[in-house]
Amino acid sequence: MPDRKVLQARANQMRREPTLPEKRLWKLLRDRRLNGLKFRRQVSISPYIADFLCFSPRLIVEADGASHYDAEYDAARDAFFIYEQKFKVLRFKNQMILDEPQRVLDAILREVGRG
Repeated sequence: MPDRKVLQARANQMRREPTLPEKRLWKLLRDRRLNGLKFRRQVSISPYIADFLCFSPRLIVEADGASHYDAEYDAARDAFFIYEQKFKVLRFKNQMILDEPQRVLDAILREVGRG
């Protein structure tokens, strides 16, 4: 399990240097822009970092790009978020975020019962 300070430093770096899909999705989610839902980005939930997290309802949104090539790791991560932390997890391919942002937002709203 990574040291908490190391994990927080990595989350801070990821906030400063988002990928293009993360940057575009954050522009749509920040400041309660999506139906009043309060999202945070690059949130450390030891031992992992969630791309976008909404505490109420308990939802994590992941932008899947090059760093998500290890299906076994992602499955363990999702299991931790879902079964231990009681979050729902939605994953979207980077290309979908870039090409069909409204479809992504609609799926998020459906998941939380607002769409």
